[in-house]
Amino acid sequence: MNKGPSSMGREVYATDYKVGQDNVQFLGLDVHNPVFGITAFIIFAFVIGSIAFPENARDILMTARGWSIDNFDWFFMISGNIFVLFCLAFIFLPMGKIRLGGTNARPEHSTYAWFCMLFAAGMGIGLMFWSVAEPVAYYTGWYGTPLNVEARTPEAESLAMGATMFHWGLHPWAIYAVVALALAFFSYNKGLPLTMRSAFYPLFGERVWGVLGHFVDILAVIATIFGLATSLGFGAQQATSGLNFLFGVPNTLISQIVVIAVVTGVTMISVARGLEGGVKILSNLNMIIAALLAAFVLIVGHTGALFGVMATTIVGYVENIIPLSNMVGRDDQTFYHGWTVFYWAWWISWSPFVGMFIARVSRGRTVREFVIAVLLVPTVISIFWMSIFGGSAIEQVQQGTGALSDGIGEVSLAMFQMFEQLPLTSIISLISIILVLVFFVTSADSGSLVIDGITAGGKTDAPVTQRIFWAVLEGIIAVALLVGGGSEALTAIQAAAITIGLPFTLLMLIMCLGLYKGLKSDLKFVQ
Repeated sequence: MNKGPSSMGREVYATDYKVGQDNVQFLGLDVHNPVFGITAFIIFAFVIGSIAFPENARDILMTARGWSIDNFDWFFMISGNIFVLFCLAFIFLPMGKIRLGGTNARPEHSTYAWFCMLFAAGMGIGLMFWSVAEPVAYYTGWYGTPLNVEARTPEAESLAMGATMFHWGLHPWAIYAVVALALAFFSYNKGLPLTMRSAFYPLFGERVWGVLGHFVDILAVIATIFGLATSLGFGAQQATSGLNFLFGVPNTLISQIVVIAVVTGVTMISVARGLEGGVKILSNLNMIIAALLAAFVLIVGHTGALFGVMATTIVGYVENIIPLSNMVGRDDQTFYHGWTVFYWAWWISWSPFVGMFIARVSRGRTVREFVIAVLLVPTVISIFWMSIFGGSAIEQVQQGTGALSDGIGEVSLAMFQMFEQLPLTSIISLISIILVLVFFVTSADSGSLVIDGITAGGKTDAPVTQRIFWAVLEGIIAVALLVGGGSEALTAIQAAAITIGLPFTLLMLIMCLGLYKGLKSDLKFVQ
């Protein structure tokens, strides 16, 4: 591998490729020609096909999703475990001292703002809905129980909280961390463009600027925009369900379109304001509102019992992380495939988007600091969040109070049903809806930045109109899917995104090899 001159305590890779050299300009856009064109064709073909034949598209893509999950469950599970161990190793290895951007680089954002942004982009929305629905589902056996534990028993409570944390703790954040660390290191330390293909340069050299790199970038963009569009569509359905449940607002297609329009409009404003004035401010606001909401539930609930639930959650997570990580001889196939393997494929399909955004805001951090913040801190926060909301929900089930005592009916209503048993129900429910919508805005905003960067060939200073274009396109796709095919079309596109998780898992394993090789080459600059 050719090396460039040493600079700022690092050795850059020498390459003839220049950022933007393959770009074309039209209609005010500055895009990478092969990636943008091919991606646009594939996206529109999938969307039109899903709208024209929603049931057929759903059946075909659900079959593909099922095939990848059922036949490669072992591959997803082994890979997830490797990613966790790979990331944890950097906390203790000398490579952890390497600073992203070189020895003289310093963080561009405060630690608090940095954490808020990565957390909001990573899984803020999911925590809002699944922190109640998932523990109750496992405890009551709504769709299988983890490790075939008997439902509604003390053992089921411990496993419900432990399994929930298993899905929202170290493993998903390790998946994000691998992609984010690789992109940040090769961009800031080795002088390569901030785009997915750069992570494979140590292994494939100049070939990453050709067909191989195009394939990687196209796969990343498709997974990102499909994931964002389906999340926005399903999120609109969930938000209108909550508004209907609380205030009698009609849960109609028009209401869902209005929600998407509002989210897209706010996203456009946030995107136009840039990273500092947009997603950073909204992420900070999100964390403040979320903290206040959690504090309220903790105070008005049975505080002492909830602290006990936190202990139960930690013990359940630690005791069961190895059995739940095992893929051999599993008897709980419904839970194993329907929840765990599905989650792993989903997190991996989201890793290009979340990973690249985390890389974008992580310049100046050491590798050790990066791993601790991205892997361990969110896990600790999730333990508190899941214990507060999931513990309150399970307690209502055990006491036979409220709608949750009958188990999960509609997932999107689970949190609101839990709030019904608390004081100031309408106020905290409205706050939670606002919080969900703002989380959607931060996801759409950060997603637009990521897609824009990839389709611009790694440029970080593309025209603002270009980022707005992607933000609007995400909303248009979500509306088109809802209008043309409803939930069937959304499910089809979601299945496509999850199916992409299979080849991307292999790419991530290759990425680990390249990252280790690159970090090892920089050890000589660590004092």
